[in-house]
Amino acid sequence: MATVGNVPQSGISKAFDIVETYHRLLREDPDLTMPVAAIEALIELLVQSRAVTVYETLDLVKTQSDYLKSQISNSISLSAGTDLFQRYMISSLKPSSTGNFDSVRQHLLSNGRLFVSRAKAGRDRIASYGRHFVRDGSVVLTHGGSRVIGALLGKAAEASASGGNVRFKVIYVMNDARSSESKAVVSSLRAKGVPVATISEGAVGYAMGKVNLVIVGAEGVVENGGIISRLGTYQIALLAKAAGKPFYVAAESHKFVRLYPLGQYDLGIDQEVIEFKTEDDAELTEEEQKLADRTPRVAETGEYFFQSCLTASKSNSAADAVDFTPPSLISALITESGVLTPSAVSEELISVWY
Repeated sequence: MATVGNVPQSGISKAFDIVETYHRLLREDPDLTMPVAAIEALIELLVQSRAVTVYETLDLVKTQSDYLKSQISNSISLSAGTDLFQRYMISSLKPSSTGNFDSVRQHLLSNGRLFVSRAKAGRDRIASYGRHFVRDGSVVLTHGGSRVIGALLGKAAEASASGGNVRFKVIYVMNDARSSESKAVVSSLRAKGVPVATISEGAVGYAMGKVNLVIVGAEGVVENGGIISRLGTYQIALLAKAAGKPFYVAAESHKFVRLYPLGQYDLGIDQEVIEFKTEDDAELTEEEQKLADRTPRVAETGEYFFQSCLTASKSNSAADAVDFTPPSLISALITESGVLTPSAVSEELISVWY
């Protein structure tokens, strides 16, 4: 995780902390996505800003955005929001914007709030597009806690409850590291009358034969049309491809990020997924400890391993880990702008940024 030192305070109230503001917004609104929370934090920054020129304002937003990203272990998703908001600010400023700076700043704030409202409305539009992929008698496999997937399946369930002809079932892949989140998603779907079966991550291959389609969310959609999403998404996509089942991704366009990863280990973040140890975890159960006591041990010293490798710095925990699913495994992306092929993502990014 990168660091940029103490939070810069130039141009803003000393009481303002963008990192605390970001976390507070997420706590106050559970339906808020990370990119939108980052954008709303930047809007609060603008409200409290003491900057007196357009240049100072843009520089302040960039500095605070970089600081916020440096303080979050997995900043991929929120960086899509901060980068897009900066671009939105620049494009919303007219070259002839002169005179009273207060009016210019109010223009920035109003455009920023408009940006947020559009981003929030995008989830409902995706749900409206995506529910048509869920057909009568289909079995949908999904995992994670994506709000847009919840909205999509909820919309399909509402259509069924209101007399529609769509009856579907869901196979939900449980995540032990996020059991409370998984249980909440399952309970929400069952409350809408959707039959839900829960399986472990190890049973995905076994269950794939009963699945008609896979729909997942994403933390980020990258330039080549691939996605960065909850750990386990990649292996689900591989199994769906092998079984000939369509694999769809539902994601808001504010999650499109200017990254071009070449593989799993090219995401720009450190993760505690593979961690080699020479000692057992301290929290072994009594039965596990008895088994461990019967296991022969080999004394391993720094002679065999570089000490720096054994004491590597920690960052993103396993519960928050993500993986990269390449575009070759993705059938289509469902966005508020419509249904896109993975190859169309680069064109969408170009239209936004250039």
